[in-house]
Amino acid sequence: MARSDAAAHVRDLLAEQGRATYAEQAGIRLKDTPQPLYQLLVLAHLLSARIRASTAIDAAAALFAAGMRRPQGMRDASWQQRVDALGEGGYRRYDERTATQLGEEAELVLAKYGGDLRRMRKAADGDVDALRSALREMPGIGPAGADIFLREVQGIWPEVAPYLDRRALEGARRAHLPTDADALADLVPRKELPSLAAALVRASLERKPARSGDRGEKAGAAA
Repeated sequence: MARSDAAAHVRDLLAEQGRATYAEQAGIRLKDTPQPLYQLLVLAHLLSARIRASTAIDAAAALFAAGMRRPQGMRDASWQQRVDALGEGGYRRYDERTATQLGEEAELVLAKYGGDLRRMRKAADGDVDALRSALREMPGIGPAGADIFLREVQGIWPEVAPYLDRRALEGARRAHLPTDADALADLVPRKELPSLAAALVRASLERKPARSGDRGEKAGAAA
């Protein structure tokens, strides 16, 4: 596929799937400051479960609305308050385990990074593998959660870009786009990489209609 054709195809994909990142959908105004970075960590944690992305987004918004926007607030909330907020967002299948993990995660963010994930970035010193390993030290953050965080944060942490993981590349394959991360990244401005990654993930989650005329369904986790 010629680059001009691929770029046009990407524009069509973004028009179809939307340009909003998962962070934007959860009401997170992502920037390189402690609170939104922590909120992104929480969102990545929730999105990595085998649950609808929309449910994870609603649960994150409910946690933040209940005052758990910072690691201090998450740590100081009771386990039951975390469970209740997750339930309010519809996140019931994993609510008890996740409530425990979120408390432990907040404790680690505070103890190791003083509540500021920019310190995690500084410790990684531009090494994306080291950053991914540090994320995986967080309770409840496995490979999928680390991928979600890095896909979203690449817009403000340029050393991470381009971060188009297995899930995003599967979306590229389904959308008949290049499946090489560098080739895909060349099709959009760097600041739009998180939007492209989110759109590709949504494309990877679309189910084919069961019969002619049915509409596909966007389901599953964003991981």
